[in-house]
Amino acid sequence: MRIEPYLIFDGNAEEALAFYERALGAKVEAKMRYAECPDPVPPEHMPPGGPQKLLYASLRIGDARVMMSDGVPPEAGAFRSFSLSLQYPSEPEARRAFDALAEGGRIVMPMGRTFFSPCFGMLFDRFGVMWMVTIESSAETQH
Repeated sequence: MRIEPYLIFDGNAEEALAFYERALGAKVEAKMRYAECPDPVPPEHMPPGGPQKLLYASLRIGDARVMMSDGVPPEAGAFRSFSLSLQYPSEPEARRAFDALAEGGRIVMPMGRTFFSPCFGMLFDRFGVMWMVTIESSAETQH
């Protein structure tokens, strides 16, 4: 069994998809617009911006899959706190990803040594997704 994150964006999923391709070297596996859906989409499920918005997209970041959509706006009071964690084999790779994701975003904790990792940082990217970037624990000697 796997758990795969599914990110719901507020009309800018396509922009996020392109950003993650560039920032993380992600590979798009699939992409479908609401207009391409084989079944009619009820109006109440159509996002602002209409049928050209993304119904579904899947991308590969390393060996992990992340799915995304311009889905129906989240319900008020919904769970709002999560973070995607990226683990790299070396500090230069971790710092490159961190810096790329930080472009236009907000750094919460700059990359640095912690008690649990020689290189760890946290940030919100420009889309409001929180990321934790670190090096794999087996890579501790690579700092």
